Amino acid sequence: MTASNDSAAQGTSNTVATTGSTGSSRPVAQVSVLLYSDDITTRDAVRAAVGRRPARDVEVVRWHECATADAVISAVDNDRFDILILDGEAAKVGGLGLARQLKNEIFRCPPIIVLTGRPQDSWLAAWSQADLAVPHPLDPIALTSAVATLARPGVPTA
Repeated sequence: MTASNDSAAQGTSNTVATTGSTGSSRPVAQVSVLLYSDDITTRDAVRAAVGRRPARDVEVVRWHECATADAVISAVDNDRFDILILDGEAAKVGGLGLARQLKNEIFRCPPIIVLTGRPQDSWLAAWSQADLAVPHPLDPIALTSAVATLARPGVPTA
């Protein structure tokens, strides 16, 4: 994995657009999300829970799904994402170890949400340097809240 200074591949510069469809001029953060899990059911559950609009001021404009850690590393090295969601329960390479690796090796790594096996695993999420953690079973409210929090401009990340 390379530590690149390429702004197109790094950083968390969410696109903010003004929408007229809701009748307001409230800025909407448009985000791209990378989702990693070896389990397609988990990926489907995350996408369904987050939806297109996790909050009134946040819109997911692009999902990029990865089933292997190598695919995640390649995608993060070669593309720009605003948020990474990594499954800590993924086989072979779990999302917690992958989160730590990305935070240590990627210049301006995007904010990371890890999906932990249970609420008691919050210490593992802290070790992984993830910005937020959501435990299984996935709670749609907790997941949308995490995505919306990290998508908003000016939110400090780890």
